[in-house]
Parts: sequence; structure tokens; C-alpha cells
Amino acid sequence: MSNTPMAASPLTRAVLEIDEYVSGLGWDQPARLFALVDTARLRTQEPALAAQLGLADAQETSGLTPIEQEEIPAGKPLDDFLGTIAWPDAVVGCALTVERLMLPPSAEAQVPEGLSEKKLAAWVARHPDRQEVRMTVAVLRDGTRDAAIRLREKDSPTEVLTGGKLVPGLAEALAATFED
Repeated sequence: MSNTPMAASPLTRAVLEIDEYVSGLGWDQPARLFALVDTARLRTQEPALAAQLGLADAQETSGLTPIEQEEIPAGKPLDDFLGTIAWPDAVVGCALTVERLMLPPSAEAQVPEGLSEKKLAAWVARHPDRQEVRMTVAVLRDGTRDAAIRLREKDSPTEVLTGGKLVPGLAEALAATFED
């Protein structure tokens, strides 16, 4: 992971690793779901998988390894899909990348009232101040959260914004996948 700060927390490093991986695939990608597993535990309990992932000889003794899951079904609302997920105990967290259009806070006052979800999406898509963003949001079972946001117009690893409170709604939805 070339652009991840070593001083960052393991969760931040995992989020940035996922962001870098997905950015290498280009834009206009479907949402992608990742399980986060403890790297040391993976090496001990699944040495063949760790070797396949290139982790067998890694120097780092702690950290999280993202493992991409099967493709999210096309056409199924993300909230509905997330509601179907149950993680095994070996999964200590999860992450999701998704591309969306966002508006600056100053545009909130301009939103017409009473629009359906479909009409609101169309209105946002036509708004002159819209920004295309890729969000990578991760949560751990203990509630720890982090996120990375990359603007399409500033598509550079040095322009990625990170923070635990950036996408609270999506973080809540991911955290719910760990509830019984």
C-alpha cells in the first residue's frame, strides 16, 4: 500500500487501501463490499489464504486485511441488500465503496419540496454544483468508524479526505450488519 500513512490507525489504513484499489479500477464502478479481518489472525488460522493474499511474509504484526465479497446484486436497493448481511465471527469489520453525486451544503436551500426519490436524484444530477464522489466507509464490530471521500474532479491519492464522521448514514447502515 504505497499511499497509506504508516502512522494511521489500522482502520484508516484499510479504508485507504480499499480506496486505492477501487480507484485503480476507474470510475463508474458498482458498489463493492469488503469484509475486514485481523491480519495476524488470518496468518495463523488460514496460512494458505494469507499466502494467496501476499500476507505470509508481511512485516506488519497488526492490521486489517480487506477481502472483497461477491458482487452486490444490480437493481437491489443498497439498504435492502445490507439488511440481508450476517458476518461470521472471524470478520471484525466491513467496508463499502459507493459512487454518488453530492451537492455542497449551500445547495440544500434550493432543493424543491415534495420531490420523489427518483425526481430528487434527477434534480441533483442536473444541478450545476454537483460533485461526483467515491465514498469508502468502514466500521468495526466495536463501533469504530472511518471513511475516505475522493472527488472525481480531484482524483488523486493526495486529495482523499478521511475521517470517522464523514458519511454517518452509511456507517450506521454498515454497523447494523453486525447487530443480532
